[in-house]
Amino acid sequence: MSEQTVSVIIVSRGRPDALRRCLTGVAQLQYRPFEVVVVACPDGIAVTERLEILPDIKCIAFDEANISAARNLGLVHAAGEVVAFIDDDAVPEPLWLHHLVAPAARSNVAAMGGYVRGRNGISYQYKARTLDGNGTAQTVEIDPFQATVLAPPKGRAIKTEGTNMAFRRDALVAIGGFDPAFRFYLDETDVNMRLARAGHSTALVPLAQVHHGFAASATRRDDRVPRDLYEIGASWGVFQRKHIPKEARADHWDGICAAERRRVLDHMVAGRLEPRDVRRLMKRLLAGYAEGQTRSFGGAALARHAVLPFRPVAPVRRKVRYEAVRGFRGTAAVQAAARRVAQGSIETVFILSRTALFHRVSFTEQGVWIQRGGLFGRADRDEPLFRLTRFSRRVTREQKRVSLVRGQQDW
Repeated sequence: MSEQTVSVIIVSRGRPDALRRCLTGVAQLQYRPFEVVVVACPDGIAVTERLEILPDIKCIAFDEANISAARNLGLVHAAGEVVAFIDDDAVPEPLWLHHLVAPAARSNVAAMGGYVRGRNGISYQYKARTLDGNGTAQTVEIDPFQATVLAPPKGRAIKTEGTNMAFRRDALVAIGGFDPAFRFYLDETDVNMRLARAGHSTALVPLAQVHHGFAASATRRDDRVPRDLYEIGASWGVFQRKHIPKEARADHWDGICAAERRRVLDHMVAGRLEPRDVRRLMKRLLAGYAEGQTRSFGGAALARHAVLPFRPVAPVRRKVRYEAVRGFRGTAAVQAAARRVAQGSIETVFILSRTALFHRVSFTEQGVWIQRGGLFGRADRDEPLFRLTRFSRRVTREQKRVSLVRGQQDW
């Protein structure tokens, strides 16, 4: 059975280095057929056009601070049966699309969401979550190894994360795509609520994983400290008008303000913000909310068919290779792995020291996956702090765990 065609849409603005790294990861995706649509500012377009490993990208110029409008523009140019979204400051595991879009073969599934790992490459930023009628996300337990299809009860929705989600293109177009009134916040939450209202189910797929770095932007620093809360306030103003009854909006907004104030105060206590920053940010939150009360929402109707034909990336059958070394041999091993990546392989290097250090995973600019940590230390954060083991046994265990999302070793 042939696999469904997929369009991977990446929106980028002001982060060309992050975009280059993201595309290096996308080039390793083990799925066919898929195309790549990049909607970016001039710097992002320049990076994309110079990238030799993915020469067939659809490049769409767009330089406005509105991720919903940018995603709709990508959707207009995307010709895949399924459209998948990943942020420019994220990197997908090689089997990301293979796992993520598989549930789309079921006619009742319109959306798919995967898991998101944080900066250390091990801990999760987001797993499986649902949404209540107020747009508040709540954790739900599902099978950690299989896709789970969920049909939300009335008034609720299933949460997908903007940096790791996919939709059947026809279903997303039918509800009008993304609402440009949500310029950077609550954009996918609004889509989730509208899909649920239309009676669609969502599949949550734990093995469809991306690594998300939270790169700096106009609205936050690279340590996740907010620079501005205006658009958060504006988005909540729009969201209330679309999804929350009038009589409940005042109490809902009081709760949002309290939560945002706690967040910025926590940053102040930690020394990342000053008291005057707290006052400024809260004023901006209120100003944004006031503007959101009058902001027009809903966009123009989207065409059923893409403006450009499907443009699949050139198929590359990459070998998957794992190597484990002692700590002092790590530099040489990574350099050799980078040369093999350039020749078309997917490389993972485990660098283990005789310690109990926690493990970290990174993806280099050359496209090498590196896992560093102690031979006796924990990888998954629910493991024991210390576990006595042999080098070969630890390597076998880590390779088995990672191969679920990165692929089996090719001998």
